[in-house]
Amino acid sequence: MSAATRVLVCDDQALIRTGFATIIDAQPDMEIVGECGDGQAAVDLARRLDPDVVVMDVRMPVLDGIQATRRLAGAGVQHPVKVLVVTTFNLDEYVYEALRAGASGFLLKDAPPAQLLHGIRTVATGAALLAPEVTRQLVGRYAARIRPTGGGPDDLPLAPRELEVLKLIATGLSNSEIAAELVISQETVKTYVSRILTKLDLRDRVQAVVYAYRNGIVA
Repeated sequence: MSAATRVLVCDDQALIRTGFATIIDAQPDMEIVGECGDGQAAVDLARRLDPDVVVMDVRMPVLDGIQATRRLAGAGVQHPVKVLVVTTFNLDEYVYEALRAGASGFLLKDAPPAQLLHGIRTVATGAALLAPEVTRQLVGRYAARIRPTGGGPDDLPLAPRELEVLKLIATGLSNSEIAAELVISQETVKTYVSRILTKLDLRDRVQAVVYAYRNGIVA
């Protein structure tokens, strides 16, 4: 039997924090190793307890969830921790920044318990969690703001088909949806995704989405 996924929950609202912890700890394949109410405490506890996944709120005192995520999973962190950000639609402007900071994915706070548990399991395996419908609404809404000047699709070290797959990833399509769109197998899609991540030195498809918008690959 494999070891349980160790989870740290960080949210400044005690009711939400306790609710998450109760749901998570009731799972036979998960255990709560800690709870806290601000980002600095999350950083300190994560470094001390070494959880598999940190469930992180965005707006918190002392240190917000974005800064905490950057310290735990950002570029240059020697032993990055997988962070699952929880947010609400009225905080959507922060989601992109959280993903840039190194988060492995995000969920909405009003998501049902099953989605929270699925999100934790997904992130724990090293995969990314980026709900297609949320991707289209949130990242797309801020595309003009986050795209830098210079560069573009022609400057990327990608074959035409790989660029096509990257565009579809950025619009929020899953592997099965991309396979249907391009009339290829899901295994072929997985191969393309792997090549894209390797060529662009990206960790997962969350970073691929951010990269695509930053480089003007999608409008």
